[in-house]
Amino acid sequence: MKIEIKTIPHKLHPYPTVGDWRRDRKGVLHIKVSQEIGDEYAFLVALHELVEVVLCEKRGITCKAVDDFDKHFEARLRVADEEPGDDPSAPYRKEHFFATNIERLMAAELGVDWKKYEETINAL
Repeated sequence: MKIEIKTIPHKLHPYPTVGDWRRDRKGVLHIKVSQEIGDEYAFLVALHELVEVVLCEKRGITCKAVDDFDKHFEARLRVADEEPGDDPSAPYRKEHFFATNIERLMAAELGVDWKKYEETINAL
């Protein structure tokens, strides 16, 4: 198993998101997180992405299915703080919710103010 987690400039994501996951041809999992949110917040986003991808892959939900849904969701008019994975029609909604629960638990352990965390992410 090989996993690479790194921060990148927000503008380099393939679509408006703060975290992204995909596998390369060799099977390496790449998780990229917007660097502008700082290391502690980036860790939380990366943790969310890691949990989400493991569950998606276990359940046969492809990166393409997630990306296609997210891109379509982001293209529609929406409230700025909505998450594509929260949408009832998201093919990875269950996996996203579970990943968010883990993310929230870790945030609480780290003493991160969830409201401030969400505001920082949504500001990008």
